[in-house]
Amino acid sequence: MIKKNAATTGINQQPVIINDEPSLTNPVSQMATEAQCRSDAFVYWCQETRLPHPPVFHRKLWEYGYILQALSETGMMSPGKRGLGFGVGKEPLVAVMAQRGCEIVATDLDLEEATKQGWAGSGQHAATLEALNDRGICPRDRFAALVKYRIADMNKIDPDLVGFDFVYSSCALEHVGSIELGLQFVKNSLKCLRPGGIAVHTTEFNVFSNDATIDNQQTVLFRRQDIDGLAADLTSEGHEIVLNYNAGSGPFDRHIDVPPWSAIHLKLQLEQYVTTSLGLLIQKAS
Repeated sequence: MIKKNAATTGINQQPVIINDEPSLTNPVSQMATEAQCRSDAFVYWCQETRLPHPPVFHRKLWEYGYILQALSETGMMSPGKRGLGFGVGKEPLVAVMAQRGCEIVATDLDLEEATKQGWAGSGQHAATLEALNDRGICPRDRFAALVKYRIADMNKIDPDLVGFDFVYSSCALEHVGSIELGLQFVKNSLKCLRPGGIAVHTTEFNVFSNDATIDNQQTVLFRRQDIDGLAADLTSEGHEIVLNYNAGSGPFDRHIDVPPWSAIHLKLQLEQYVTTSLGLLIQKAS
C-alpha cells in the first residue's frame, strides 16, 4: 500500500501532491536527492547490489535504491511474489529480487533492435539470462529456477504478460520514442498487474522547464505537466499515486553536473536543460 497520512489523502479522486523532503524510508513518486543518497537505506541497497565501489551521489544508483526500497516497503520483495521487469539491460535488480525469492520475468529489446539503438554497443543490453547475475548476487541454481528472460517491446507489451504482483523499469520509458509513448507505457504496464499490484518506474525529469523540453528523440525529458496529467488519468481510474516535486535542499542538489561527469551526478545538463531522475510509485486499483 502506498503510504499516505490524513493530511495528504485526497478526495474527489484528485492526485495527492506533497512537498516534504523526499525520503527513501517512505517513498512516493519523487526525485533523486542528496539526503536520500546519505540515508542508511541507500547504503544498504548499494551493498545488496554488490556495488564495486563505495556509494556515490549518482542518480542511477539512486534509481536502483528507490526501486528496491519502494518494492520492499510495499511488501513485494518476498518469496513467491511475481515481478516483471522492462528494459532490464544488465541491471543488478533482477538478481537482488531473485535472491529474496521473487519470481521474475526479465524483458528487453531483441539484440538487433538494441544494436540499432546503440544499447548493445554501450554494454547496456543483456542478451542472456546469465548476464543479469554476473555479480553473483543470487546463487546460480536459485536464479535459474526463479528468473526467466524474454524479448519484449515496451510499446507493444505481449498480452500474456499479466497477473504480476509488481512491474518495474529503471530509466527506460524515456527511450520509447516520445513523451506520449512513455506515458502510454506507464498506463499499459498497469495492465500487467493483478488488482492492487505495484508499479515502480524511474525516468528523466526536466527540472529546468515545465514548457520547453526534449521530445520525439531517443531520449526525452518529462516535465511536471506530463507527470501531473499522467497522475490525473491514473487517479481517475482508481489507481493510487502520491507526487512529491521537492528537489532537495542540500548543496549537491544545487550542483549541475556537466561532461566530464563527476561523482556528484544527481542533476546534470542535457542540451539546454537540467534533468534528474524521477521515480513513479503507483498502486493499481483493487
